[in-house]
Amino acid sequence: METGSVMSWKEIEDAFDSEWVLIEDPEQTPSLEIIRGKVIFHSKDRAELNAKMAELPRMHHAVIYIGGLPEGWEMILTPLPATMSP
Repeated sequence: METGSVMSWKEIEDAFDSEWVLIEDPEQTPSLEIIRGKVIFHSKDRAELNAKMAELPRMHHAVIYIGGLPEGWEMILTPLPATMSP
C-alpha cells in the first residue's frame, strides 16, 4: 500500500493489518477515535517506526497498531485527566 494519501479508518485497518501506522493530522471524534488521516509511514517493527518519527518535524499525529496486541505486549488502561474527557 502506498503511503501519503488520506485514508478512512476502514481503509487503514484493511491495508495495514498487524502493522504500526503513523497517521499525520488525524481527523478524530470527540472521544479521540480516528475517522481518517494521511498515513505517512507503516511497519511491522515499532523501533523502525520510532526511528522514522525521530526524523520528522514535530506534528499532530497518531501512532496506532492495527490488529490484536503484538506478541509480548500488554495493555494498561488509565483514566483520562478531566481536561481531556470527551
